[in-house]
Amino acid sequence: MSVVTEAGTGGGEGRSPVTGRGGGVRQSWRDSLIVARRNLIRMTRIPEIVLFGLIQPVMFVVLFTYVFGGSLKVGGSTSAADYRNFLMAGIFAQTVTFATAGAGAGIAEDMHKGLIDRFRALPMARGAVLTGRTLADLVQTALTVIVLAAVALLLGWRVGTDGDTDAFRVAAGFGLLMLCGYAFTWIGALIGLSVRSPEAATNGGLIWLFPVTFISNAFVDPSNMTPWLRHIAEWNPFSAIVQACRVLWANPGQSVSDAWPMRHPVWASLLYSVAIIVIFRTLSVRKYRSATL
Repeated sequence: MSVVTEAGTGGGEGRSPVTGRGGGVRQSWRDSLIVARRNLIRMTRIPEIVLFGLIQPVMFVVLFTYVFGGSLKVGGSTSAADYRNFLMAGIFAQTVTFATAGAGAGIAEDMHKGLIDRFRALPMARGAVLTGRTLADLVQTALTVIVLAAVALLLGWRVGTDGDTDAFRVAAGFGLLMLCGYAFTWIGALIGLSVRSPEAATNGGLIWLFPVTFISNAFVDPSNMTPWLRHIAEWNPFSAIVQACRVLWANPGQSVSDAWPMRHPVWASLLYSVAIIVIFRTLSVRKYRSATL
């Protein structure tokens, strides 16, 4: 609490507790960074949070690579190497979206302990509490993705296996992943504000993620699905980010599809992510205001 208290006393004179008068957008951004720093410090004091977040995606990579690697076809090939290169974009996307559960549980815990009410009493922008939390989760997600990429490289994952790519396109793929992960944390924020306990937030954050990630192109080619399920998978925002990464990294992708998100996956990923941020940030801030009145 020392960091947050400092935020409330330093430069807080003359500002409305509700709007942060006198600072506007810059003050709101400053408050958000202070809250983010508070959450990052808390993560370092509870290393299990980071450790378990690193273990899960690594376990998925190993299991899918060695259990399903020689059984599933990618472009007519059952090569484990081809499937591994096909799989990694899906694992990366799954990793950033699963951060939703952690974001929701963290906010629910703060609500349960009354910490949100203390934040509200401080002269800070209301939206800064949620923005700071999502930014801290984004940092943790980025760390997880870095470790996951290193493990994938050790297991034999490579970019440029199905065409040409370059450092800019590879970086753009990871940038899209981070944007998608940040968007999904706002869904977690709304869930965390809507339930009564961290346990309910964790369950609520995971129960919808499994169909979203598995009814997609992450682990299998949707052309092998029944027609109605294939259409759902191809228009799934999660599928768009997976396909965008495969295109940018020149990894094996799914069969040719007429669905617009699959033909223009990079643009689709951007549009989906921005839309999710705008919609769910607005809903989360409104929920936050009503939940703390």
